[in-house]
Amino acid sequence: MMADRVYNFSAGPSVMPEEVLLEAQKNLLNYKGSGMSVMEMSHRSAMFADIFADTQEKLRKALSVPDTHEILFLQGGATLQFAAIPMNLSCGKTADYAVTGNFANKAAKEAEKYCSVHIAASTAPEHARIPRQEELSLSPDAAYFYYCANNTIYGTEWQYVPETKAPLVCDMSSDILSRPVDVSRFGLIYAGAQKNMAPAGLTVVIIDKELAGKELPYTPQVMSYKMMIEAGSMLNTPPCWCIYMLGLTLDWLLAGGGVSWMEQLKKERAKRVYDVLDNSSFYLPHAEPGSRSDMNVTFRTHSAELDAAFVKEAAARGLVNVKGHKIAGGMRASLYNAMPLEGVDALTDFMKEFETRHV
Repeated sequence: MMADRVYNFSAGPSVMPEEVLLEAQKNLLNYKGSGMSVMEMSHRSAMFADIFADTQEKLRKALSVPDTHEILFLQGGATLQFAAIPMNLSCGKTADYAVTGNFANKAAKEAEKYCSVHIAASTAPEHARIPRQEELSLSPDAAYFYYCANNTIYGTEWQYVPETKAPLVCDMSSDILSRPVDVSRFGLIYAGAQKNMAPAGLTVVIIDKELAGKELPYTPQVMSYKMMIEAGSMLNTPPCWCIYMLGLTLDWLLAGGGVSWMEQLKKERAKRVYDVLDNSSFYLPHAEPGSRSDMNVTFRTHSAELDAAFVKEAAARGLVNVKGHKIAGGMRASLYNAMPLEGVDALTDFMKEFETRHV
Protein backbone atom coordinates (compact mmCIF):
# COMPACT_ATOMS: atom_id res chain seq x y z
CA MET A 1 0.00 0.00 0.00
CA MET A 2 1.13 3.57 -0.67
CA ALA A 3 2.18 5.32 2.53
CA ASP A 4 -0.57 7.92 2.45
CA ARG A 5 -3.46 5.48 1.88
CA VAL A 6 -5.73 4.04 4.56
CA TYR A 7 -7.25 0.59 4.84
CA ASN A 8 -10.83 1.15 3.72
CA PHE A 9 -13.34 -1.32 5.18
CA SER A 10 -16.37 0.44 3.68
CA ALA A 11 -19.31 -1.71 2.60
CA GLY A 12 -19.49 0.29 -0.62
CA PRO A 13 -18.34 2.16 -2.52
CA SER A 14 -15.35 0.21 -1.41
CA VAL A 15 -11.64 -0.36 -1.75
CA MET A 16 -10.27 -0.96 -5.25
CA PRO A 17 -7.00 -2.65 -6.23
CA GLU A 18 -4.16 -0.15 -6.04
CA GLU A 19 -2.73 -1.51 -9.28
CA VAL A 20 -6.01 -0.72 -11.02
CA LEU A 21 -6.10 2.85 -9.71
CA LEU A 22 -2.51 3.44 -10.81
CA GLU A 23 -3.21 2.09 -14.30
CA ALA A 24 -6.26 4.33 -14.61
CA GLN A 25 -4.22 7.28 -13.39
CA LYS A 26 -1.52 6.63 -15.97
CA ASN A 27 -4.02 6.77 -18.83
CA LEU A 28 -6.42 9.29 -17.33
CA LEU A 29 -5.67 12.19 -19.70
CA ASN A 30 -4.60 10.31 -22.82
CA TYR A 31 -5.92 6.79 -23.35
CA LYS A 32 -3.74 4.87 -25.84
CA GLY A 33 -2.69 7.97 -27.73
CA SER A 34 -6.25 9.13 -28.37
CA GLY A 35 -5.56 12.52 -26.79
CA MET A 36 -8.56 12.14 -24.53
CA SER A 37 -9.72 10.35 -21.41
CA VAL A 38 -12.10 7.39 -21.52
CA MET A 39 -14.44 9.73 -19.60
CA GLU A 40 -14.57 11.96 -22.68
CA MET A 41 -15.13 9.30 -25.34
CA SER A 42 -18.31 8.76 -27.29
CA HIS A 43 -19.86 5.46 -26.36
CA ARG A 44 -20.41 4.96 -30.10
CA SER A 45 -16.73 5.37 -30.96
CA ALA A 46 -14.66 2.46 -32.26
CA MET A 47 -12.18 2.87 -29.40
CA PHE A 48 -14.84 2.58 -26.71
CA ALA A 49 -16.52 -0.27 -28.59
CA ASP A 50 -13.26 -2.18 -28.20
CA ILE A 51 -13.15 -1.37 -24.45
CA PHE A 52 -16.74 -2.53 -24.06
CA ALA A 53 -16.32 -5.79 -25.97
CA ASP A 54 -13.03 -6.57 -24.24
CA THR A 55 -14.51 -6.00 -20.78
CA GLN A 56 -17.54 -8.10 -21.59
CA GLU A 57 -15.36 -10.95 -22.81
CA LYS A 58 -13.10 -10.80 -19.74
CA LEU A 59 -16.14 -11.01 -17.45
CA ARG A 60 -17.45 -13.96 -19.44
CA LYS A 61 -14.08 -15.66 -18.96
CA ALA A 62 -13.79 -14.84 -15.26
CA LEU A 63 -17.22 -16.27 -14.41
CA SER A 64 -17.31 -18.93 -17.16
CA VAL A 65 -20.57 -17.43 -18.45
CA PRO A 66 -22.11 -19.82 -21.01
CA ASP A 67 -23.31 -18.68 -24.44
CA THR A 68 -26.91 -19.17 -23.26
CA HIS A 69 -26.52 -16.06 -21.09
CA GLU A 70 -26.16 -12.42 -22.08
CA ILE A 71 -24.01 -9.94 -20.15
CA LEU A 72 -25.52 -6.47 -19.85
CA PHE A 73 -23.84 -3.32 -18.56
CA LEU A 74 -26.61 -1.15 -17.13
CA GLN A 75 -27.28 1.66 -14.66
CA GLY A 76 -29.59 2.22 -11.71
CA GLY A 77 -27.92 -0.08 -9.21
CA ALA A 78 -29.58 -2.93 -7.37
CA THR A 79 -32.53 -0.70 -6.53
CA LEU A 80 -33.59 -0.43 -10.16
CA GLN A 81 -33.32 -4.20 -10.52
CA PHE A 82 -35.76 -4.61 -7.62
CA ALA A 83 -38.42 -3.39 -10.07
CA ALA A 84 -36.93 -4.54 -13.38
CA ILE A 85 -36.86 -8.20 -12.32
CA PRO A 86 -40.60 -8.62 -11.60
CA MET A 87 -41.47 -6.43 -14.60
CA ASN A 88 -39.47 -8.69 -16.91
CA LEU A 89 -39.79 -12.12 -15.35
CA SER A 90 -43.01 -12.44 -13.33
CA CYS A 91 -45.44 -12.77 -16.26
CA GLY A 92 -48.23 -12.01 -13.79
CA LYS A 93 -47.42 -15.12 -11.76
CA THR A 94 -46.25 -15.56 -8.17
CA ALA A 95 -42.58 -14.96 -7.38
CA ASP A 96 -40.78 -16.57 -4.44
CA TYR A 97 -38.51 -14.38 -2.28
CA ALA A 98 -36.12 -15.37 0.49
CA VAL A 99 -35.90 -12.42 2.89
CA THR A 100 -32.57 -12.79 4.68
CA GLY A 101 -31.63 -9.15 5.06
CA ASN A 102 -32.50 -5.54 4.43
CA PHE A 103 -32.00 -5.48 0.67
CA ALA A 104 -33.82 -8.74 0.02
CA ASN A 105 -36.70 -7.29 2.03
CA LYS A 106 -36.65 -4.11 -0.07
CA ALA A 107 -36.63 -6.20 -3.25
CA ALA A 108 -39.65 -8.20 -2.11
CA LYS A 109 -41.62 -5.08 -1.19
CA GLU A 110 -40.83 -3.46 -4.54
CA ALA A 111 -41.87 -6.63 -6.41
CA GLU A 112 -45.29 -6.52 -4.72
CA LYS A 113 -46.13 -3.59 -6.99
CA TYR A 114 -45.83 -5.80 -10.08
CA CYS A 115 -46.67 -9.36 -9.07
CA SER A 116 -47.81 -11.61 -6.24
CA VAL A 117 -44.92 -12.19 -3.83
CA HIS A 118 -44.61 -15.33 -1.72
CA ILE A 119 -42.09 -15.18 1.11
CA ALA A 120 -40.38 -18.53 0.74
CA ALA A 121 -38.21 -17.92 3.82
CA SER A 122 -37.55 -15.13 6.28
CA THR A 123 -34.90 -14.73 8.97
CA ALA A 124 -36.36 -11.51 10.38
CA PRO A 125 -35.85 -9.76 12.67
CA GLU A 126 -32.29 -10.80 13.63
CA HIS A 127 -31.14 -11.94 10.16
CA ALA A 128 -28.34 -13.87 11.85
CA ARG A 129 -28.48 -16.96 9.67
CA ILE A 130 -29.33 -18.35 6.23
CA PRO A 131 -32.29 -20.76 5.95
CA ARG A 132 -31.53 -24.38 5.10
CA GLN A 133 -32.77 -25.88 1.86
CA GLU A 134 -35.47 -27.85 3.70
CA GLU A 135 -36.78 -24.64 5.25
CA LEU A 136 -37.61 -23.06 1.91
CA SER A 137 -41.34 -22.91 1.21
CA LEU A 138 -41.42 -23.00 -2.58
CA SER A 139 -44.47 -22.18 -4.69
CA PRO A 140 -45.28 -24.90 -7.23
CA ASP A 141 -45.77 -22.41 -10.08
CA ALA A 142 -43.38 -19.61 -9.15
CA ALA A 143 -42.06 -17.46 -11.98
CA TYR A 144 -38.69 -17.27 -10.22
CA PHE A 145 -36.96 -17.65 -6.85
CA TYR A 146 -35.13 -14.55 -5.63
CA TYR A 147 -32.38 -14.35 -3.03
CA CYS A 148 -29.49 -12.08 -2.06
CA ALA A 149 -26.27 -14.11 -1.91
CA ASN A 150 -24.54 -11.94 0.69
CA ASN A 151 -26.11 -9.63 3.23
CA THR A 152 -23.88 -6.65 3.84
CA ILE A 153 -25.71 -5.18 6.84
CA TYR A 154 -26.06 -8.30 9.00
CA GLY A 155 -23.05 -10.24 7.72
CA THR A 156 -24.58 -13.47 6.46
CA GLU A 157 -23.89 -15.29 3.21
CA TRP A 158 -25.52 -18.21 1.40
CA GLN A 159 -23.05 -21.10 1.41
CA TYR A 160 -25.14 -23.13 -1.02
CA VAL A 161 -27.18 -22.53 -4.17
CA PRO A 162 -30.88 -23.26 -3.56
CA GLU A 163 -32.53 -26.12 -5.43
CA THR A 164 -35.70 -24.88 -7.12
CA LYS A 165 -37.86 -25.66 -10.13
CA ALA A 166 -38.28 -21.97 -10.84
CA PRO A 167 -35.43 -19.96 -12.38
CA LEU A 168 -32.97 -18.64 -9.80
CA VAL A 169 -32.56 -14.88 -9.56
CA CYS A 170 -29.68 -13.73 -7.39
CA ASP A 171 -28.37 -10.40 -6.15
CA MET A 172 -24.59 -10.95 -6.03
CA SER A 173 -23.70 -7.30 -5.51
CA SER A 174 -21.38 -7.93 -2.58
CA ASP A 175 -19.74 -11.27 -3.38
CA ILE A 176 -19.55 -11.48 -7.17
CA LEU A 177 -16.09 -12.51 -8.45
CA SER A 178 -15.16 -13.76 -4.96
CA ARG A 179 -15.82 -17.45 -5.70
CA PRO A 180 -16.63 -19.70 -8.65
CA VAL A 181 -20.28 -19.70 -9.74
CA ASP A 182 -22.09 -22.14 -12.01
CA VAL A 183 -23.86 -19.45 -14.01
CA SER A 184 -25.85 -22.04 -15.96
CA ARG A 185 -27.89 -22.73 -12.81
CA PHE A 186 -29.20 -19.17 -12.72
CA GLY A 187 -31.87 -17.44 -14.73
CA LEU A 188 -30.48 -14.05 -13.76
CA ILE A 189 -27.56 -12.72 -11.74
CA TYR A 190 -27.08 -9.05 -11.07
CA ALA A 191 -24.61 -6.96 -9.15
CA GLY A 192 -23.87 -3.35 -8.44
CA ALA A 193 -20.22 -2.84 -9.33
CA GLN A 194 -19.18 -0.71 -6.35
CA LYS A 195 -18.02 -3.51 -4.05
CA ASN A 196 -15.89 -5.95 -6.05
CA MET A 197 -15.81 -4.68 -9.60
CA ALA A 198 -15.64 -0.95 -10.34
CA PRO A 199 -16.68 2.49 -9.11
CA ALA A 200 -20.35 3.11 -8.35
CA GLY A 201 -22.56 3.68 -11.38
CA LEU A 202 -22.43 0.33 -13.20
CA THR A 203 -24.82 -2.59 -12.75
CA VAL A 204 -23.97 -5.93 -14.33
CA VAL A 205 -26.85 -8.22 -15.32
CA ILE A 206 -26.21 -11.76 -16.54
CA ILE A 207 -29.43 -13.23 -17.92
CA ASP A 208 -30.48 -16.44 -19.59
CA LYS A 209 -31.62 -15.18 -22.98
CA GLU A 210 -34.63 -17.54 -22.84
CA LEU A 211 -36.12 -15.36 -20.08
CA ALA A 212 -35.99 -12.10 -22.03
CA GLY A 213 -38.93 -10.75 -24.04
CA LYS A 214 -41.72 -11.47 -21.54
CA GLU A 215 -41.86 -8.08 -19.85
CA LEU A 216 -45.06 -6.46 -18.65
CA PRO A 217 -46.50 -4.04 -21.23
CA TYR A 218 -45.78 -0.94 -19.15
CA THR A 219 -42.10 -1.79 -18.57
CA PRO A 220 -39.94 1.24 -19.47
CA GLN A 221 -37.68 0.54 -22.42
CA VAL A 222 -34.50 1.15 -20.41
CA MET A 223 -35.67 -1.56 -18.00
CA SER A 224 -36.50 -4.11 -20.70
CA TYR A 225 -33.90 -6.87 -20.80
CA LYS A 226 -34.97 -7.76 -24.35
CA MET A 227 -34.45 -4.22 -25.62
CA MET A 228 -31.13 -3.87 -23.82
CA ILE A 229 -29.92 -7.17 -25.29
CA GLU A 230 -30.94 -6.06 -28.78
CA ALA A 231 -29.21 -2.69 -28.25
CA GLY A 232 -26.04 -4.24 -26.85
CA SER A 233 -26.55 -2.39 -23.53
CA MET A 234 -26.50 0.88 -25.48
CA LEU A 235 -30.15 1.83 -25.71
CA ASN A 236 -28.94 4.86 -23.78
CA THR A 237 -25.42 6.03 -22.91
CA PRO A 238 -23.84 3.39 -20.65
CA PRO A 239 -21.53 4.19 -17.69
CA CYS A 240 -18.44 4.25 -19.90
CA TRP A 241 -15.81 5.03 -17.25
CA CYS A 242 -17.10 2.32 -14.92
CA ILE A 243 -17.03 -0.25 -17.71
CA TYR A 244 -13.42 0.67 -18.43
CA MET A 245 -12.56 0.35 -14.72
CA LEU A 246 -14.26 -3.04 -14.58
CA GLY A 247 -12.01 -4.14 -17.43
CA LEU A 248 -8.92 -3.09 -15.50
CA THR A 249 -10.17 -4.89 -12.38
CA LEU A 250 -10.75 -8.04 -14.42
CA ASP A 251 -7.19 -7.79 -15.79
CA TRP A 252 -5.95 -7.71 -12.19
CA LEU A 253 -8.20 -10.60 -11.16
CA LEU A 254 -7.34 -12.85 -14.09
CA ALA A 255 -3.62 -12.16 -13.80
CA GLY A 256 -3.70 -13.19 -10.15
CA GLY A 257 -5.45 -16.49 -10.80
CA GLY A 258 -9.13 -15.70 -11.34
CA VAL A 259 -12.03 -16.38 -9.01
CA SER A 260 -10.45 -19.55 -7.60
CA TRP A 261 -7.49 -17.46 -6.41
CA MET A 262 -9.87 -14.86 -5.03
CA GLU A 263 -11.87 -17.51 -3.17
CA GLN A 264 -8.70 -18.62 -1.36
CA LEU A 265 -7.93 -15.04 -0.35
CA LYS A 266 -11.55 -14.46 0.65
CA LYS A 267 -11.51 -17.40 3.03
CA GLU A 268 -8.15 -16.41 4.49
CA ARG A 269 -9.18 -12.80 5.10
CA ALA A 270 -12.38 -13.83 6.84
CA LYS A 271 -10.70 -16.58 8.85
CA ARG A 272 -8.22 -14.15 10.38
CA VAL A 273 -10.99 -11.88 11.65
CA TYR A 274 -13.33 -14.66 12.79
CA ASP A 275 -10.47 -16.33 14.65
CA VAL A 276 -10.15 -13.21 16.79
CA LEU A 277 -13.89 -13.08 17.39
CA ASP A 278 -14.17 -16.78 18.25
CA ASN A 279 -11.35 -16.56 20.78
CA SER A 280 -12.78 -13.55 22.55
CA SER A 281 -15.52 -12.97 25.09
CA PHE A 282 -15.13 -9.22 24.58
CA TYR A 283 -16.46 -9.17 21.01
CA LEU A 284 -19.87 -10.52 19.98
CA PRO A 285 -20.20 -11.67 16.36
CA HIS A 286 -23.67 -11.26 14.89
CA ALA A 287 -23.94 -14.04 12.31
CA GLU A 288 -24.24 -17.68 13.29
CA PRO A 289 -21.46 -20.11 12.27
CA GLY A 290 -22.37 -21.77 8.99
CA SER A 291 -24.08 -18.61 7.77
CA ARG A 292 -21.24 -16.16 8.22
CA SER A 293 -20.25 -13.84 5.43
CA ASP A 294 -16.66 -13.82 4.20
CA MET A 295 -17.32 -10.37 2.74
CA ASN A 296 -18.83 -8.44 5.66
CA VAL A 297 -17.83 -9.42 9.20
CA THR A 298 -20.28 -7.89 11.70
CA PHE A 299 -19.63 -7.71 15.45
CA ARG A 300 -19.95 -5.51 18.51
CA THR A 301 -18.68 -5.13 22.06
CA HIS A 302 -20.84 -5.24 25.17
CA SER A 303 -21.64 -1.51 25.06
CA ALA A 304 -22.46 1.18 22.53
CA GLU A 305 -19.87 3.43 24.16
CA LEU A 306 -17.09 0.91 23.50
CA ASP A 307 -18.34 0.42 19.96
CA ALA A 308 -18.03 4.15 19.33
CA ALA A 309 -14.56 4.21 20.88
CA PHE A 310 -13.50 1.28 18.70
CA VAL A 311 -14.62 3.04 15.52
CA LYS A 312 -12.93 6.31 16.49
CA GLU A 313 -9.64 4.73 17.50
CA ALA A 314 -9.58 2.47 14.46
CA ALA A 315 -9.95 5.48 12.16
CA ALA A 316 -7.03 7.17 13.93
CA ARG A 317 -4.96 4.09 13.01
CA GLY A 318 -5.92 4.34 9.34
CA LEU A 319 -8.59 1.62 9.61
CA VAL A 320 -11.57 3.53 8.26
CA ASN A 321 -15.29 2.85 7.76
CA VAL A 322 -15.62 0.06 10.32
CA LYS A 323 -18.80 1.49 11.83
CA GLY A 324 -21.75 -0.83 11.39
CA HIS A 325 -24.83 0.10 9.39
CA LYS A 326 -27.32 2.26 11.27
CA ILE A 327 -29.85 -0.57 11.22
CA ALA A 328 -27.55 -3.09 12.89
CA GLY A 329 -25.13 -0.93 14.84
CA GLY A 330 -21.83 -2.26 16.15
CA MET A 331 -18.95 -2.71 13.75
CA ARG A 332 -18.58 -4.08 10.26
CA ALA A 333 -15.36 -4.98 8.45
CA SER A 334 -15.97 -5.34 4.72
CA LEU A 335 -13.33 -7.64 3.25
CA TYR A 336 -13.90 -7.28 -0.46
CA ASN A 337 -11.60 -8.61 -3.17
CA ALA A 338 -9.20 -5.67 -3.16
CA MET A 339 -8.58 -5.68 0.60
CA PRO A 340 -4.96 -6.81 1.10
CA LEU A 341 -4.10 -9.29 3.83
CA GLU A 342 -1.94 -6.56 5.39
CA GLY A 343 -5.10 -4.57 5.97
CA VAL A 344 -6.77 -7.52 7.64
CA ASP A 345 -3.74 -8.06 9.88
CA ALA A 346 -3.73 -4.38 10.82
CA LEU A 347 -7.37 -4.69 11.83
CA THR A 348 -6.94 -7.88 13.85
CA ASP A 349 -3.90 -6.47 15.63
CA PHE A 350 -5.96 -3.44 16.61
CA MET A 351 -8.87 -5.64 17.73
CA LYS A 352 -6.60 -7.60 20.06
CA GLU A 353 -4.97 -4.46 21.42
CA PHE A 354 -8.31 -2.71 21.96
CA GLU A 355 -9.65 -5.72 23.85
CA THR A 356 -6.55 -5.85 26.09
CA ARG A 357 -7.03 -2.21 27.04
CA HIS A 358 -10.75 -2.53 27.85
CA VAL A 359 -11.24 -5.87 29.58
